[in-house]
Amino acid sequence: MNLGIVALLLGCNPDDTCTKTVAESELSAVDQTRLAADIITIDSYLAANSIDAIEEPHGVRYVITKQGDGPTPCLESTIRVIYSGRLFSGTVFDSSTTPVSFRLNQLIIGWKLVLPITQAGSKVTLYIPSGYGYGPQGGGGGTIPSNANLIFDIELVEIFD
Repeated sequence: MNLGIVALLLGCNPDDTCTKTVAESELSAVDQTRLAADIITIDSYLAANSIDAIEEPHGVRYVITKQGDGPTPCLESTIRVIYSGRLFSGTVFDSSTTPVSFRLNQLIIGWKLVLPITQAGSKVTLYIPSGYGYGPQGGGGGTIPSNANLIFDIELVEIFD
């Protein structure tokens, strides 16, 4: 047997899963009319503030402010991040000044759409439509209003699989 094939087989664990895309059922559960309106609002905000953002295909807009050179996480990965979340009004509703760890698949859809294409070491700003954030229920014990579009500044410090 070829040694390269043996090494490949030994390195594979059939139980390992590395999902990079959000399930269609999760995306389609979002109110599509509201999503379309939110994207218009976000695009207007970006234009008014001369922000040149990348358009993620499902509606999240993002800006890479520092490109890292590490691996990209799977949805099943535990990530270590430093972050700040704020409303479009500028009100900060959550932040960390030291790295904190989360399972990526347990976070809001907006993070799950962009972070799997973000390399460790990167800093990125996300502009998230409300349905990919906390939706009509809001969050943060009332600090995030119903149907609030969100901005997150995230430093992807480290990835654990």
